[in-house]
Amino acid sequence: MQPDTSDAHAIVTCRGVSKIYAHGAVEVRAVDGLDLDVAAGDFAALSGPSGSGKTTLLNMIGGLDRPTSGTVTVDGEDLSGLSAAHLAELRLHKIGFVFQAYNLIPVLSALENIEFVLQLLGIDAKERHDRAAAALADVGLTGMEERRPSHLSGGQQQRVAVARALVARPAIVLADEPTANLDSKSADDLVSLMAELNARSGTTFLIGTHDARVIARARRHIEMIDGKITSDTTGDLADVVQ
Repeated sequence: MQPDTSDAHAIVTCRGVSKIYAHGAVEVRAVDGLDLDVAAGDFAALSGPSGSGKTTLLNMIGGLDRPTSGTVTVDGEDLSGLSAAHLAELRLHKIGFVFQAYNLIPVLSALENIEFVLQLLGIDAKERHDRAAAALADVGLTGMEERRPSHLSGGQQQRVAVARALVARPAIVLADEPTANLDSKSADDLVSLMAELNARSGTTFLIGTHDARVIARARRHIEMIDGKITSDTTGDLADVVQ
């Protein structure tokens, strides 16, 4: 059963968002006057060729980069006027990130990598442990709590990254090419996992991707070219949980 997003409020709102980079006398519009709403419960794929602006847009939504013009609002909070410290707080509390390169801390175990986020939130040790263990169970890694990243496969590391992104119960998870470094089976398993988590808990996902498997499983497909949205389709594109 899919979460009903027909009356859901917008978790992300972008209005007139542009990002311009100057290379000498040449201006490059990585994102060009873009409008976008992402509703609570969306499971959306953001696709487009290299240089289309996907990663730049995700970075602005995630507060990792600031737009040259326009506004980005996340869970009702306008990012425009926030200081670097306030942006860091917002990312910690409201945004989960899943990166192509996993970005796990190599000297920490799988459980400790997840607990680290909760430690930053000031959560006590017992609750940290219990929530991190539950997050690992949610991604199918019970029994691997003490393994360090070097003793996990790429697919397992990315599952830990998903668990870490979800453990703080964020308003949205932003994933940038999460399947790019995975073999075909691991990529299929990861997409199924994210779709299942979305269906079960209503977690909102916006996934930047070139991967046809991700696009096929998404209920919403947003296409970008030259910094603009050229297509935005929603519907039962696939049976997302198989």
